[in-house]
Amino acid sequence: MAFDPRNDYPLGTRRPDLVTTPAGTPLADVTLAAAHKGAIAHDEVRATPETLRRQAEVARAAGRSQLADNLERAAELTTFPEDELLDMYTALRPGRSTAAELERWAALLDQHRAPLTAAFVREAAAAYAERGLLGG
Repeated sequence: MAFDPRNDYPLGTRRPDLVTTPAGTPLADVTLAAAHKGAIAHDEVRATPETLRRQAEVARAAGRSQLADNLERAAELTTFPEDELLDMYTALRPGRSTAAELERWAALLDQHRAPLTAAFVREAAAAYAERGLLGG
């Protein structure tokens, strides 16, 4: 059955067949008992890019374009290591980075096929420059 963003929300309830861990474990197998047994690693309890993109479709179909944009950027970031994401988050705080540092982050995002997030970082850099919020 094809995914229908208007009728298949919430995915975990209506279409659990479309929700898996990054390693492909079905949602039904992601349980507290499985975690206690060590059958599921901590890094397996994360959303996949596919699930986030489907959630973005649901949000967009409901007229929530900003939420959809955020979910699409989140889908791009699922391949990044947690420590790198935290560094990027810190770099994006006002006053923490120069324009050149933010552009390096955007270039890295482009290299990792995260164009939506790269554009977001560039937009943030421009807004910070306009408001005098770049670091020095």
